[in-house]
Amino acid sequence: MRIGSLFSLCVVLTIGCSGKSEGEADSASDTDTDTDTDTDTEDTADSGDSGTDLEAVCTEPTEIACTDAIILDLSLHDDKVSDDEVSNVADGDGWESFVDGSAGGYDQAANNPWVYVKFTESGLERVDIDDETALESMDWDLAVRRYILRLNGGSSGPSCVGAASFAESTYEDLTSVPDGIAYRLDDYYTSDCTLKTDSSGLPGSPSVALGPWWSYDGCVQTTQTPHLIQLADGHIVKLVVDEYYAEDQDVCNSTGSGGSDSGKYTFRWTFVN
Repeated sequence: MRIGSLFSLCVVLTIGCSGKSEGEADSASDTDTDTDTDTDTEDTADSGDSGTDLEAVCTEPTEIACTDAIILDLSLHDDKVSDDEVSNVADGDGWESFVDGSAGGYDQAANNPWVYVKFTESGLERVDIDDETALESMDWDLAVRRYILRLNGGSSGPSCVGAASFAESTYEDLTSVPDGIAYRLDDYYTSDCTLKTDSSGLPGSPSVALGPWWSYDGCVQTTQTPHLIQLADGHIVKLVVDEYYAEDQDVCNSTGSGGSDSGKYTFRWTFVN
């Protein structure tokens, strides 16, 4: 299993942190409030095929409200496409996926593009697209750069990908989709396109749906909080962030210190419908 690392979190763009001198801090678990309206359509070809008839949540891209703001606030690029590694190893019925979201390191994050991926039957697949084009594309599900995880919906993209977090459960125990679940879209802009930050107090730290994946107590600790992610085609993905350090993630989690080589994610996930 690979481990990703975060040696410094005071990155220009952050998520769910409580902002210490290195920008590393507690992530805030936001309450799931957003719901999506289903429309009839066929499933997309790239999604997991469980043999179950599904209704798509959305089929056409919508214009996001604060394009100019997100380009500036999240340092998006129109002339760079990430070629950073995305790889997969089968893990039972699901996958262990490695994504290099280091973006050249803490000091270079704003100068590098995001990594865009989608969930498929063959694991996480990189989508070769530049940041600004991604604001008009439904081809991706998840965007990764440093410790910010964006979903393609709401403030982050034109699709309708949303998530629900289950802090009181474990990845192994979350075996089905609970009744009445509400999926939260990324929602970090006000009506006048002012950035809404999380509870960290760190300037520029947007509140996103997958924020509860980490916490901070001397180093970035993976909380092991499982998430259900609803894709545009109606498929549901169960996901947990296992590792963010290339070395000593377990030491960080247990002692609050250690870890090196940041931005190297290991995700564990599977389709659950």
